[in-house]
Amino acid sequence: MEAASGPHFSGLHLDGVVSPSSSSSSPLSQNHLQPRFPSSPFDSSTFNPNQPFVIGVSGGTASGKTTVCDMIIQQLHDHRVVLVNQDSFYRGLTPEELERVHEYNFDHPDAFDTEQLLECMGKLIGGQSVQLPIYDFKKHQRSTDSFRQVNASDVIILEGILVFHEQGVRDLMNMKIFVDTDADVRLARRIRRDTVERGRDINSVLEQYAKFVKPAFDDFILPSKKYADVIIPRGGDNHVAVDLIVQHIHTKLGQHDLCKIYPNVYVIQSTFQIRGMHTLIRDQDISKHDFVFYSDRLIRLVVEHGLGHLPFVEKQVVTPTGSVYTGVDFCKKLCGVSIIRSGESMENALRACCKGIKIGKILIHRDGDNGKQLIYEKLPKDISERHVLLLDPVLATGNSANQAIELLIQKGVPESHIIFLNLISAPEGIHCVCKKFPSLKIVTSEIDHALNEEFRVIPGLGEFGDRYFGTDD
Repeated sequence: MEAASGPHFSGLHLDGVVSPSSSSSSPLSQNHLQPRFPSSPFDSSTFNPNQPFVIGVSGGTASGKTTVCDMIIQQLHDHRVVLVNQDSFYRGLTPEELERVHEYNFDHPDAFDTEQLLECMGKLIGGQSVQLPIYDFKKHQRSTDSFRQVNASDVIILEGILVFHEQGVRDLMNMKIFVDTDADVRLARRIRRDTVERGRDINSVLEQYAKFVKPAFDDFILPSKKYADVIIPRGGDNHVAVDLIVQHIHTKLGQHDLCKIYPNVYVIQSTFQIRGMHTLIRDQDISKHDFVFYSDRLIRLVVEHGLGHLPFVEKQVVTPTGSVYTGVDFCKKLCGVSIIRSGESMENALRACCKGIKIGKILIHRDGDNGKQLIYEKLPKDISERHVLLLDPVLATGNSANQAIELLIQKGVPESHIIFLNLISAPEGIHCVCKKFPSLKIVTSEIDHALNEEFRVIPGLGEFGDRYFGTDD
């Protein structure tokens, strides 16, 4: 399969070379020796809503990684993009190592200063400018009087032969690309590059290749291929693959940052109509009649979007003109489950979209925000055979939702058959649910900023059930 012509799915900001004195920020800081997601990967307190999209590009020596990066950068011309080369983080050789440089393995993971790489990436991801070291391949030393200054960007591309080797580095990436090129082609390119650009003779290049480069590829680089999300055969010659990757990146850049982390989270596309309705229902002075009216409109949109994630089968029908129309048939085995009582506000929209649908109910009592107790459940007897639309207009902490989902799974519903529908979601609730149930889908109309100290969604819309059913007086 890897020999196929297409990809396998499972601009460059050279901001100039500056001297150390031209910037007050030091290239080393203990505050940034951590990957993008520290010990708790999805801790909302460390989540940056403006995080860039990080792409890792790996592959064997001279496989065309830089060419692929340049092609991606050129097509992302309308976004700020920075390229970080792992080669910049080679360790400078000691005098003893320089005397025996032909015995030094530059393709081993220990040849790189991974700690400083993590530090610089942490700064860039955190929105800070950094000074990247400049490595001299002829002297095998870093420049002591100059650095490459790079600024915060929308997209960060991290390129290098071993960027997939360390899990801490892999955890930084939203997308991992492996450039797969024939070994003979890579060797020919390596000879040309090292003799022309790095001042080496052919014999030393071949000796190094046989002694270090090929064994390192077999031991470290090729095994890391399994971590790739996309494998590009033929490197930069594969324009179709690069085009598809760029399309995917454009899609991700247009999404909420949580959708980049969790591919099972879907936010319906915002329009002025949707923003206008959110403005109305979030207004504390709106009348109950208008609150219900515009909430129902938004709920209907969320339900329709959720139904679009159900499986379908192709179906042909004959139109009144006698022509054959090829379309799809709706999923027949479907039911709704509302989390009482706010979830009941979504039942009418579901019934309007799905005639005669069965709807079950779950009541969960909350004692404080961490305590929870199942009080009541009434579900269709054959629920294990159905796809389930779980209804709750507000996803806050996610604790009640998790207990409802656990109950559905105990009843035999596959996790992947559950679609959780809500009007608004807090990042903390999305983290809580998606970490525990990665195969479930969440469909919402907006993701709010955070929870406050009282575990209320901010900016939120208050107690939805009380406002909808008129019990907030």
